[in-house]
Amino acid sequence: MVTPVPCVTSWGPTSGILARLMQAASPSQFHAAGAGGLLLAVLVACIGVGALLGWAAGSAGIGALIGAVAGILGGIFAVYRRYGGAV
Repeated sequence: MVTPVPCVTSWGPTSGILARLMQAASPSQFHAAGAGGLLLAVLVACIGVGALLGWAAGSAGIGALIGAVAGILGGIFAVYRRYGGAV
C-alpha cells in the first residue's frame, strides 16, 4: 500500500531544506504601455498645435519642429505627473 505524500505548499511543518511559502508581489501601478501612449499623445498634440501656429505665422515646418521639442518635454512631464509615484 502506497501512502500519499502531501504537497510541499500544503503541508504544515517545514524542514530547513524546503523553501518557505511565497506570497505574490503587490501589483504595480506603473503600466509601460499607458506611459508610452500618454507620451505619444502629448507629443502628437504638441506637434499639431505647433504646426497650426507655424502655418498661421507662415512656416508650418518650423512650427511643427518647435512643437516637437515642446511635445517631448511636455510628454516627459505628463508621464512624470501621472506615474511619478509608481516606481
